[in-house]
Amino acid sequence: MPTLAVGSSPIPRPRTRARRGLGFTLLELLLVVSIMALATAGVSVALRDPSETQLEREAERLAALLEGARAQSRAAGVPVRWRPTPRGFQFEGLAGGGLPNAWLNADTRAYVAAPVLLGPEPLIPPQAVELSQLQHPERRLRVATDGLRPFAVQGLP
Repeated sequence: MPTLAVGSSPIPRPRTRARRGLGFTLLELLLVVSIMALATAGVSVALRDPSETQLEREAERLAALLEGARAQSRAAGVPVRWRPTPRGFQFEGLAGGGLPNAWLNADTRAYVAAPVLLGPEPLIPPQAVELSQLQHPERRLRVATDGLRPFAVQGLP
């Protein structure tokens, strides 16, 4: 009958160092794959189309300008109208002409059914302006208000 010496065990110990040298564990592989997926997603978001970014910037700027003119109209008590021109746009009714009248990008175009009325009443009719660029006329953004809320940028389907 075999006997065991002190300090020895009947079950042989696995060699952990030898196993580690043979390859990667599943956890290590999953971690690397998830890091690569996050990096790829970050790069794809960072590499947006510059023309789309320019159009969004123009739309946000127009919304801010329309709200600024609306506030000036209410403060001065005079009606203000906004309309596009061949080289930009124009605010009619404001004294001093402190607001810009040109697009950041010369290729930007605005489409409206009628001039946008900005006040002086607190409630104005629902109005919208559609923006696009000559390079990509299929891309359009809409700057609109329901008459009570401020002008905001909306995407078109």
